Amino acid sequence: MTDALVTTDLPLPNRRQGKVRDLYDLTLPNGEEGILIVATDRVSVFDVVLGNGIPGKGILLTRISTFWFDFFGDDYRHHLVSTDPGDIDGLTEQQRQQLAGRIMICRKNRVVPVECIVRGYLTGSGYKDYLKTGEVCGIPLPPGLTNSDRMPEPIFTPSTKAEEGHDENISFEKACELVGPETMGDIRDIAMGIYRKGSEYALGKGIIIADTKFEFGLDPAGDIVLIDEVLTPDSSRFWPADNWVPGREQDSFDKQFVRNYTETLVSAGEWNKEYPGPMLPADIIDSTLARYQEALDRLTA
Repeated sequence: MTDALVTTDLPLPNRRQGKVRDLYDLTLPNGEEGILIVATDRVSVFDVVLGNGIPGKGILLTRISTFWFDFFGDDYRHHLVSTDPGDIDGLTEQQRQQLAGRIMICRKNRVVPVECIVRGYLTGSGYKDYLKTGEVCGIPLPPGLTNSDRMPEPIFTPSTKAEEGHDENISFEKACELVGPETMGDIRDIAMGIYRKGSEYALGKGIIIADTKFEFGLDPAGDIVLIDEVLTPDSSRFWPADNWVPGREQDSFDKQFVRNYTETLVSAGEWNKEYPGPMLPADIIDSTLARYQEALDRLTA
């Protein structure tokens, strides 16, 4: 097994790290401000980066995102310009090889400070919320739904974008206060449209996209742009459609497998969902990577 790429140190300005991605500023060939997004092999659960990565995960995530950017390209504006390390000036050949398959060179946009979550199925924290209140993030749902049920219609549940710690669910009205009601309304419509079209396509490939998270930016003219990653196993719950049975937890093609493993550590008192994150054993790494690979293979077949 090759080593996981968990960090980068490139001769580019303004390096910063997200939970999974390293970002740098650069100038695009046309002179526009750009951003380099490097998908490392880091893994985060419960907003905590784990102690080791999954080798090659960043490459698979990049391939899935670039597939979707191309898929949605005629319908929605996005930030992707290139995935070729050769388009970046000032790198050594070794650095270009390190980045091969795991980068997106993108137009720079002003990031909207709201995570845009669309839920089509009742699961995870949404299901726990429903059991307590009959609602998900303040949105009432019909009585009698069970774990992993398909909801009558997808719902939009925004959350904050926390630089550190955990994101927090907020109401649509609160999101409008942060972003502006017209812009937030347009973003909600775009997010719902992407989810509906993407989930319909994925279902035809044998994958249920139970829920997902989008991020958006605003270009210099104030137009909405789809940014970050799109409908990947890191940002979504992917379930095999032929094995979907409401009333229980589902098998998955996403990092829910890793979440489930870390939940066993929490139950055993070995971790408290805070830093530092635990190390993943080899069998969990191999099984997770196989799930990501199958998701990519099904979507692009």
